[in-house]
Amino acid sequence: MQNRKLKNSELDRKTLEEFKEASKTPIIVILDNIRSLNNVGSVFRTSDAFLIEKIYLCGITAQPPHKDIQKTALGATDTVSWQYAEDVLDIVTQLQQEGVKVFAIEQAEGAVMLDDFKPEKGKKLAVVFGNEVKGVQQKVVSASDGIIEIPQLGSKHSLNIAVSVGVVLWDLFSKIKAVK
Repeated sequence: MQNRKLKNSELDRKTLEEFKEASKTPIIVILDNIRSLNNVGSVFRTSDAFLIEKIYLCGITAQPPHKDIQKTALGATDTVSWQYAEDVLDIVTQLQQEGVKVFAIEQAEGAVMLDDFKPEKGKKLAVVFGNEVKGVQQKVVSASDGIIEIPQLGSKHSLNIAVSVGVVLWDLFSKIKAVK
């Protein structure tokens, strides 16, 4: 049997209105000083794919509209809700006060490996991804409710931020979807 690639018209894509009205995955993404506009665009696109509730762009992280973000976001900046905040710690504190559990995605003491992490049923969570070179700021790691580490077995122990977002969001989306 020969498998045929699906045409774009067969993908059951949501319209902008359908996306806005769709029930969202209870995950918030926080970007802490991301330098690359292409990485920011990729995060939007991945967040669209998993119906992520919101993205916070913090510090030096660029904001739409920008051609280099649009190049990789492919319109996801119109679908995914986002907000800019100068100070990432303000957003972490605000979300925690709203009852959202905030987790830094980082290699740190006390981290739980992603494959061992179990989201609380019915609880919203936020995940913080850090700068391409420096990672999540220590003050943010310290203020977080927990730390999640992506298991890596090779020699580099370093993933591009866009790849990290894809790995983490897919894993969390799968786990949340399974416990509904």
